[in-house]
Amino acid sequence: MPAPADHAAPPSTARALLARSAPLAIVVAITALALAAYTALYIAVTALSLPCASFLTIFGGLIFGALTATVAALAGATTGATMIFLMAKSALGDCLARRAGPRVEKVAAGFRADAFNYLLFLRLVPFFPFWLVNLVPALCGVPLRTFVVASALGMIPGTFAYAFFGAGLDSAIKAQNATVELFAGLIVLGLLALVPVVVKRVKSGRRQSEMPGQT
Repeated sequence: MPAPADHAAPPSTARALLARSAPLAIVVAITALALAAYTALYIAVTALSLPCASFLTIFGGLIFGALTATVAALAGATTGATMIFLMAKSALGDCLARRAGPRVEKVAAGFRADAFNYLLFLRLVPFFPFWLVNLVPALCGVPLRTFVVASALGMIPGTFAYAFFGAGLDSAIKAQNATVELFAGLIVLGLLALVPVVVKRVKSGRRQSEMPGQT
């Protein structure tokens, strides 16, 4: 009776496979560490309200690509914003409110009327400073879940726009010339910049239509 065939790979083949997989494992580990460091940096920048989040998102798109940078930046921004929100709910809330001054009341009225949609709107169209939009919802008693979900959803378009632009820069650098990706990124950023202008005009038109006609 013939002996069963040994399907195990020869030692030389196994060593070759290990030698090939080792560099890939190193690359994966380094990429994971880099993403973790990038996300941690984004959390710190957001929590400290440093005015460089847009540049950091573009840098993320340049290094990691549009989708990966969007996810990492969104996670960092949401976490950092939530940290400010929770600090405002603590004993530090009164101190932070005093430092914010009269602008708190300007933002607070909308949260009292419809917290989720107003927060979603302010994330999409940043009429007020980012740190102020993180602070006021806590002072108005907005639930943590509402804050996190509305913030994350509202920040997706802007975060993706900057990360997409960064990815376009990467392709332009590699090609040593302007590329379709770069032009597309510029168009997306341009459209994003037009959103506040459009919203202001729509609001102005509504106010004028609500005014009684003059005779």
